[in-house]
Amino acid sequence: MPEDIYLTQEGYEKLVNELEYLKTVKRRQLSKAVGDARSHGDISENAEYDAAKDAQGHNEKHIAELEEKLSRVRILDKDMPRDQVLIGAKVKLVDLDTEEEMEYTLVSELEADYNQNKISVTSPVGEGLLGHKENETVEIKVPAGLLKYKIIKISR
Repeated sequence: MPEDIYLTQEGYEKLVNELEYLKTVKRRQLSKAVGDARSHGDISENAEYDAAKDAQGHNEKHIAELEEKLSRVRILDKDMPRDQVLIGAKVKLVDLDTEEEMEYTLVSELEADYNQNKISVTSPVGEGLLGHKENETVEIKVPAGLLKYKIIKISR
């Protein structure tokens, strides 16, 4: 049985909006491109037609994948414990070696976006933080060595 996918409400809405875009706007654009390419004559030797059909196929595959993922989504409960690092938590840390402070939100792989400080709970750092509480020191093994963090604050 496929695993549940845990998302924030924001992450869920982003996927739903992407799916809606692919099914409406993108489908129309690709259908028009196929029609335009077909109008250029013999489709057996028409690279433009082949490319348009290929793009259309990729779009349909992406739609099917999103629909499958959305069928397994569980939206994170706002009533989850706030004193523990769990998926959906925003965690403020201090690196005990460099004294640099950082803040991450722990999310599913689908929502992970390092540029927005959203890290996956399956990443080494995300996995290493799970289950810990404020003021705890955490040591996390990563390919580059050992990270030592102190958890300053957990919020949702």
